[in-house]
Formats: sequence, structure tokens, C-alpha cells
Amino acid sequence: MPTSSRRARPALGLLATLALAACGSGDATPADDDATTTPATDAATTSSEPVEVATLDPRVVLSYDGGVMTLDTGSGEILDDVEMEGFLRLNPAGDGRHVFISTPEGFQAYDAGLVAEGHGDHDHYFAAAPSITDTVMAADTPGHVVTRAGRTVLFADGTGEVQVIDPTELAEGTPDAETWTAPAAHHGVAVELSDGTMVVSVGDEEGRTGAALLDADGNEIAGADNCPGLHGEATAAGEAVALGCEDGPLVLKDGEFHKLSVEDEYARSGNLAGSHDSAVVLGDYKVDRDAELERPERVALIDTESLSVQLVDLGASYSFRSLGRGLEGHALVLTTDGSLRLIDDANGEELGRIDVVEPWEEPEVWQEPRPTLKVADGVAYVTEPASQQLHAVDIASGQVLRTYDLPHVPNEVAVATGFPPAAAEADAGSEEEHADDEEHAHEDEHEHDH
Repeated sequence: MPTSSRRARPALGLLATLALAACGSGDATPADDDATTTPATDAATTSSEPVEVATLDPRVVLSYDGGVMTLDTGSGEILDDVEMEGFLRLNPAGDGRHVFISTPEGFQAYDAGLVAEGHGDHDHYFAAAPSITDTVMAADTPGHVVTRAGRTVLFADGTGEVQVIDPTELAEGTPDAETWTAPAAHHGVAVELSDGTMVVSVGDEEGRTGAALLDADGNEIAGADNCPGLHGEATAAGEAVALGCEDGPLVLKDGEFHKLSVEDEYARSGNLAGSHDSAVVLGDYKVDRDAELERPERVALIDTESLSVQLVDLGASYSFRSLGRGLEGHALVLTTDGSLRLIDDANGEELGRIDVVEPWEEPEVWQEPRPTLKVADGVAYVTEPASQQLHAVDIASGQVLRTYDLPHVPNEVAVATGFPPAAAEADAGSEEEHADDEEHAHEDEHEHDH
């Protein structure tokens, strides 16, 4: 399947020269370290100021129990390892360079050190040593981060405050923020659309019940009260927004909310992955309200054009960190049998699968590490906590390009490429880059999922 990238594919230090392993191999490594492309200069990995380099290799930021580390995919080196306390959430900030780390103070910016600057018909590339910054967007109980159309929206669960920023301003320090505060604090989410309107969750400390569409002045222009347990969002082609509920998804399309029918009385889709290439949103699908930990084997394809839901039976379970989007908007699911499934978003047919990790089981505690999928520029990055490794998979060829050994057991993941998402591509609410919606233990599941 041909790739449809708007820019050159990431080098990974070896794409042009590495003899790829046969499809299905989960431990592909370079046969010769000299067979990689030229790595960035020492200055590019040690200088606090960006220096110009020939190419940009993506950098993968990973949290672990005790800190955050950054891997250079070209050299395979850990460029930075900063100790931090607590359970650390990671979300791309929306500029291709920074990652937000959720801390007790708020959203703290981490600089991955990659910058791409456009100059007419070409780009110039710059790299610097990655580092934690002093920039913190203050928030009481930082929650969802959603990026699209060159804007990033931060939601504070403890107050219901929404901050909207231009993420490119992070390079200069703390961005100016436009703010809006929900009538009641709750574990919520907000999405700003390209016309300045904003979709916000409606709820209170007892739970979430629906959503509202606000104009640029914060006035409600449309509302829906039929989305119990609202959690997660993703934007599809045409800026249709899908929201996860416990009785079937809610879709905002052309300024109106639509409730989608499903076959089950309880049908929770709280973790969603969208793509600008597709009108279909990928979602999880759970049907057991009373389960301590349900391990579903079906996913939902939420069609924002036909306003319908198609279920796909995988024959294996997955977790909230298993969903992504691939080439041409097709769905990706990392299943517990160790394979990465490629699913046609139009009809639900499986187009192929790649064996990436050893079989695994979702842990009962949601904060514990488990294999995690992140996708950037046609490459799927998959962690394997059991082996303390990260795998890079070329989606188009179905090959594992490279496996990296890590010094710590990886947990959350964010990928920095140096390129800010194009306006039409900037949907990190659930896939490219925040499909990181988490589920707590059962007693919290319906009240405070991430």
C-alpha cells in the first residue's frame, strides 16, 4: 500500500540502507552499525541551542517509573534521562517539538530538541539536546490535551478550566492562553475547530452527561445531553468530531450533534483514534458494565458520514493504548497476541498483520506498563515492557525496521518529529497523538478515566 506522507519519511538512521527482516520478525536490528545514515553531530545532541543538521531522525519520549527518557531513533542512543516523581502522563504539545508532561503543578513542557523550518520549497533542519523546561501551564489535575489546526487545548479536571494556546510559542517560553471554564469541574475534554468554535464536555464531579458546541465568545450554540460517561474524542475528515459514550457514540457534524445507535444496551467507546484521511473514527467497544476489567475483542468503526457504527471482531483483546491510524486512514490495533492489525476503515476487513511483540495480557491496574502503540509518518512505534524494548515498524511494507533496547521499562510514549502537524492533519485528540486515553480500576472507570 503506498504511503501518503506530506514530507520525507523519517530516516530512523537506517531506512535507506538497512536490509529489512522478513515480515513478522519482531527483533529486526541493523546487521552493521556502520550501515546507518550519518547521525546528527555531537553538537546537535549536546548543545542547548539548535544547530543545523542534514536530516531529522524522530525522537521518542518515554516515561518510566521514576522519570522520562528520550531515544534518538537514528543513533539508538538515549539522549536525555531526567528523574521525576509520580505517574507521568505524556502528550505531544502540537508543535512537533515539545511534549507536555502532566505534573501536580500542571502541564510541564519538555523540549525534544527537533525543529524543521520551511524555506519556500524546502525545509531546514535543526537539532539540540532534549531537556525539561521551566514552562508550566498551570492546571489543577491536568487531563486531556487535544491538538488540531495549529492550536492546543488543555483541560484541567480539578477546575474545569480550558486553556487554548499556540504551541509554536513554547519555543520562547510560556504561551499566552485563551481560557474558558466549565460550569462545574469534571474529568473533561475540549476540542477547538478551525472556525474558532469549541466542543466541550458537560459534567460535574458525579460524571459526564453530554457535550456542547460553543462559539468564539463561549456562548452555547448547540448541545446534547445524551452521552453518559462521555470520555475521549477524535476528529475525522471534514472536522466531524466523535465523542465516546457508554451507550453509543455522539458525533458533531456540520454544527449539529447526532446520537449513533448500537446493538448493545451498554456500549462504551471511551478511547478513540481519528484521521484526517477518513470519515471513520476507530474506537474501543466494551459491553460489560460490571466487569472489573473487561478485555474486549471487538473494535468500533464509527462512520461520521453515514452516522453508523460497524463492529469488527479481532479474535484477540487489546488495551486503551492499542489504537492508532495508519496509511490512508486505515485502522491499526495492537492485540494481545502480539500482532499489529491493519484494518480497512471502510469495510472492517483485515488487510494484514505484523508480529511485533510477544503475547501479553493487559494488567489490571491502568497505570502499569503494557505494550503501547504510537504512529508518526508511516512508522508505528510499539513498546514492549516485558523485554524493555521499543520497536519501529514500517506500516507500508509490514516490516520491523529496528528494535531498540531501553535502560528502563517504558510506559507512556510520545513521538517528536520536528514538524508541526499541518492544519488538516492536526488531530492528536486520540490517535496521532493522544489516543492515550486511559481507564482506571473499575471503581473509578465511569467517573475518571483518562
